[in-house]
Order: sequence, then C-alpha cells, then structure tokens
Amino acid sequence: MNFLAEVSQQVPANFQEDNIWIWLIKAVLILVYLLTSVIFVLVFERKVLGRMQNRRGPNRVGPAGIFQSFADAPKLLLKEHIWPNDVDKLIFFFAPTVSAAASFIVMAVIPVGPQVSVFGIHTPLQLADSPVSMLFIVAVAALGEYGLVFGGWSSHAPLPLIGSVRSATQMISYELGLSIALVTVFLYNGTMSTSGLVAAQTDMWNVLPMFPAFIVYLISMFGETNRLPFDLPEAEGEIVAGAHTEYSSMKFGWYYLSEYLNMFNVSMIGTTVFFGGWRAGPIVTWLFDLMGVDANANWWPVLWFTLKIWCFIFFIVWVRATLVRMRYDTFMKLGWKVLIPVALAWLTLVMIGKGLDAFVDFTKISWINSILLFVQNNRPVMMIVFVVLILAVLLLMMAPEKKNEAIEIEDARFVSQDEEFDAFAGGFPVPPLNGQKLPPSPRAQRVEVAQAAPAQVTQKEESNDGE
Repeated sequence: MNFLAEVSQQVPANFQEDNIWIWLIKAVLILVYLLTSVIFVLVFERKVLGRMQNRRGPNRVGPAGIFQSFADAPKLLLKEHIWPNDVDKLIFFFAPTVSAAASFIVMAVIPVGPQVSVFGIHTPLQLADSPVSMLFIVAVAALGEYGLVFGGWSSHAPLPLIGSVRSATQMISYELGLSIALVTVFLYNGTMSTSGLVAAQTDMWNVLPMFPAFIVYLISMFGETNRLPFDLPEAEGEIVAGAHTEYSSMKFGWYYLSEYLNMFNVSMIGTTVFFGGWRAGPIVTWLFDLMGVDANANWWPVLWFTLKIWCFIFFIVWVRATLVRMRYDTFMKLGWKVLIPVALAWLTLVMIGKGLDAFVDFTKISWINSILLFVQNNRPVMMIVFVVLILAVLLLMMAPEKKNEAIEIEDARFVSQDEEFDAFAGGFPVPPLNGQKLPPSPRAQRVEVAQAAPAQVTQKEESNDGE
C-alpha cells in the first residue's frame, strides 16, 4: 500500500471527473492541434528558409503565400498510387501508417495546461498520464522507427534498404544518448510522470540545473527526427530519398507527415522536461501579477506551451538553413564517442549528488546554505542572468570572425602556390584546397600525348623541307 500511495503521488493530474465524452473531445483536439500545426509549419519553414537564403519563399497562393500548404495537400492526395514490382504489398502498405500512428500517439501524455472547466467538468488539459509516461513516450518513438525499417525492407530495392538500415542504426545510436539525458532529469526530479515533471519545475526550470543533459537532448533530437544535419537516412545525393524512395502519393505523404509530427513531438518533450511545460517564465509571471492575473491558470498556459514549442521549431529550421549534412562516420562518432559518454558522465555526477544529498544535510554548511538561500530568494533575477548569458554566447558565435594578419599572409602565400597533392593521402578522396591542383589524370596525359604527336611530325617535316 505504501508503494501504491507513493506512485499515486507522482501523478498530480486529477482525471477523476473525466468521462468518455471528455476523452473523445481531448482526442479530437489533439488531432486538430497536430494537423493544424503541421499545415502552418510547412509554410513557416519555407518562409524562414527563404528569408535566411535571401529569397522570397512561397508567395503565390493566398496573401504572402500563407495558403501554400492547402494547395500542396490536395496535390499529394490526388497523385497516382504507384505499386512497384516485387514489393511485399502488405508490409509496403502498412509501413507508413506505423510511423504516422506512433507520431500521433505521443501527445496523448503531454500536459498542455492545468485543470480547466470544460462543460462544468474540471479536467486537466491532458488526455492521459501515468507514473511512467516518459517511458511510454520513448517506447512509442522507438516503434515509429519500425515504419521506416519495414518500408525500406518491403520495397525489395537496394537504395530504400540502405536508407532503412541507416535509420535503424541512427535511432539506436542517438536514442541512447537522448534516453540517458532524460533519465538524468527523471532522477533529479524523482518522477517519470509528465505532469509530475511540470509540477517539479514550479520554482526553477530543469534547463538550469540540467543544462548538460539539455545540450545532449538538443543534439540527439535532430538524430531522432532525421533532420539536417542528421538526415543521413534520406540523403538525396546518395540514396535518393531513403526508405520511402519507392513510395508515391499519400503513402509517401504519411512519411512526410510523420517527420513533421516528430518535430513537434521532440519540441513538446523538450518543453515539458526542460522548460517548465505549460508554466510561464518568471518575467511573464511577474508582468501578469502586476495586472492581477494568474499567468499559470485557466487557458493562458496553452499559449505559453505553444510559444515554447514554436521556439524549438524555429531552432530546428534555423539549423537546417545553417548546417550541411554530416559524413556518416563523423555522424556515428558524434553519437557513440561524444554524446553517450557525456550523458553517462553527467548521469554519474547527478547520481553522486543525489546520494550525498540523502546522507549529508547541506543546509548545515553555512556557505552552501547562503548560496541556496540567495538562489531561492532571487529566482527571477537568476533566470534573467541565465538568459542574458545565453544571448551573449549566441551573439559572440554569430559575430564576424577577425582573422590574424599573420594567418592572412600565410593564406596569401598558400594561395599563390600551385602545388600538387595526393587526394587519397588521408585514406579517402578529398577535394583540393585553395592554391592546390589535382595531378593530371592518365586519360588527360594520353590525350595530351596524342595531340602533341601530330605537331611533332609537322615540325620534323618542316625541318626536312628547310634542309
């Protein structure tokens, strides 16, 4: 009984008044919310990419091109369904639905807001929750990868198979680092319930004390969603489109939809685990307190939750416009030799800290107690300082780089040279740098010899005529 009581306390959301109609309304709202978000993010991504690449983006359909997605969707639906030869039709047909279904399910356990009144019934803005909701999310995300694996295998073609194998290895590699980062937060907060994680961040968001885990999660989520610079399963220049190369019409559309839904899924998980979920930040809370309004009550939290998600979406699009696709060996090295060791090291430090906290009363140590009291009494100030530091780091990263004069002289000297180099010196072919030139190919040498031979014969004939 004690164990059951402890588990029940890890789920602060109260679903006692819910009935089947409330469940149906929530399920429909989740579908509408996700589909509407995908429609808008398609235009948003193309607009942002166009802006960053100094072009307009969609600008024909509707005012400023905002209805472009409504034109693209019917086009995709009305395209011809093509069934390639030699495919396993049953698995080939159901593989896209596996990826799409797994993408829709994740939001069922994500809290979007606090308890509100719906038709006189007090219910949390969340379809379901449990003490192991985050494990449910990780499991569903892993099942979604089966859609790509089945799709590539059932095509019975080499390029889709390569894409599906890449997708499986990528999921295994980056899901480990992502899961370890999430486990660190679970251990720190003492709960795996999504609503419990939001409740644990009432005083301070997890991004502050768990910043190394957040960085590992931020990088790993690109590997989980197959987005640039980690879109190796869909490398257009190598394997055309990966596991869904042979798909057309709406069968391809389900894969396309699941990719954008997964963008929202990782954004919602990041918001819930690291950025307080639906809770407003300290500055917004302070401003609303001045107006006599509770920023974390009623329907206001839905707005804060949505804004946080779209900040993640903008970052994902920004990275796509900025970085190029990684080489596969570098990509795997980052996952296995950097992210996983960093996540394990941080998990070890957090476990040591939790163990010491269980046996040592740090509040009895005067200088530690002073620091804790200062942080507790100045949480908004500490949050503002943290945000300012992050913005300062971003500005320094975006500032134009000043080259050293000695380096510029060395570069000029290097460019002025015409030196040959061995393209295979490092074990794999690389392009020449500035000032370097490739040695002539054997074919070019044969062409030069063939072209020079008639000229030499003509010179000999002219010399004989002169004699």
